[in-house]
Amino acid sequence: MSATIPAQTLPDDAGRRWPLRLWGVLGVLCLVLFLNSLDGSIVGVALPSIGHDLGMGPESLQWIVNGYFLGYGGLLLLGGRAADLLGRRRVFLTALAVLAAASLLAALAGSGELLIAARFVKGVAAAFTAPASLSLLTTTFPEGPQRNRALSLFTLCGALGYSSGLMLGGILTGIGWRLTFLMPVPLALLALAAGWKLIPRIRPARAGRHDPVGAITLPLGMILTVYAVVTAPTQGWASPAKTGTLALILAAILLTAFVLTERRLRHPLIRLGILRHTGIVRACLSIVALLGTYMSFQFMLTLYLQQNHHWSPLQTACALLPAGITVAAGSLTAGQLLTRFGTAPLIRASMAATALGYAWFLATAGTTPSYPATMLPSLLLLGTGFALGYSAIMAQATQGIPSHEQGLASGLVQTSAMAGTALILAAVTTTLTGHPAHTLSPYRTGLTLITGIALLGLIINLTPTRTPRNPD
Repeated sequence: MSATIPAQTLPDDAGRRWPLRLWGVLGVLCLVLFLNSLDGSIVGVALPSIGHDLGMGPESLQWIVNGYFLGYGGLLLLGGRAADLLGRRRVFLTALAVLAAASLLAALAGSGELLIAARFVKGVAAAFTAPASLSLLTTTFPEGPQRNRALSLFTLCGALGYSSGLMLGGILTGIGWRLTFLMPVPLALLALAAGWKLIPRIRPARAGRHDPVGAITLPLGMILTVYAVVTAPTQGWASPAKTGTLALILAAILLTAFVLTERRLRHPLIRLGILRHTGIVRACLSIVALLGTYMSFQFMLTLYLQQNHHWSPLQTACALLPAGITVAAGSLTAGQLLTRFGTAPLIRASMAATALGYAWFLATAGTTPSYPATMLPSLLLLGTGFALGYSAIMAQATQGIPSHEQGLASGLVQTSAMAGTALILAAVTTTLTGHPAHTLSPYRTGLTLITGIALLGLIINLTPTRTPRNPD
């Protein structure tokens, strides 16, 4: 039996009132997404202050972000499958406790190395909470209007977390950047207590079936892959002696061994046939174009405003806030739009708005971009793209997937998001290394890169596709 609330407790349609316990479960899941979004935005604003206090340059600062992505992206697939096989409730609550502890460790870190290590551990914990929470949502709410409504509220909480993180990051960094890492701890403990009480204890679908070879080769291969794409662009790819290149070679060996093993097993850790499901593949590519480009854009804009124009963290947070407000406002109607139009049209509109936002910034920025004429319109377009696209991408990734593989589908799309973001951010950071940043000019190569990726995301979603007869 899958971890789902009995069908008789659910309303017949999205317009009827949900039971109080159902609202409670959704509230816990939304709070965890709120935490993850809060963490991303609150840390981004604090990076320059952290770098000043701990003596970290841009190359080291990216590891505060990418250290998180390394653990997150490297173990998401394992986290999603663990939720399916070991029980979503057990995996969700255990990882949430680790996440709270890692946040506290980051707040107390006395060196850049310890801070990056704490961020890695937090990423590992998030790799298990994220797919578990999304699969809990998709197995609790049946496909259709109910799931669309739940996903829109889910996205709304993520947007509120992002917006709150910007403001709190600006305020708390002005007091002390350590508070930005301490802030999530009480919220994580609250989610842990509520989840323990509200999420039902249900036996997982395939308890007792294990794949030890896959459980070792997959996470190690994924961690090495993410590490390679983060480090190799700054080290160069030519020599096998380079750390990133060597990691990529080892990752290829491990992942090849994983694929060969999984193809022979009757009950593999990950059923490779799920990749024949067109919706999952397209969702994975779309989330890279949406999330990977924006995280890199925020990284560049934060450095530009604080280092070039000496804006305070709070001023920077206020500058970025319109994007989060737009996501929150758009998420209120995302469920209705999903029910009416379906996933594909919304994702196309999302990719178009995202690409236009970056293109507008490039076309109007000059050497010193104006906030009202360049930055604000771009941020509003990017917020619109995220509001339209995030729920639609998640719905597309899980449509038609059986209950016992919802965690796997969630892990696949979120792995793509994290690994893609790490790769794009590493490439963008490379364009900034060694260049003086007195004007916008050193940032133009990175801006051109993310604009091209956003346009590629639009082209992919405009390409016709055929629905497979049987994704199994």
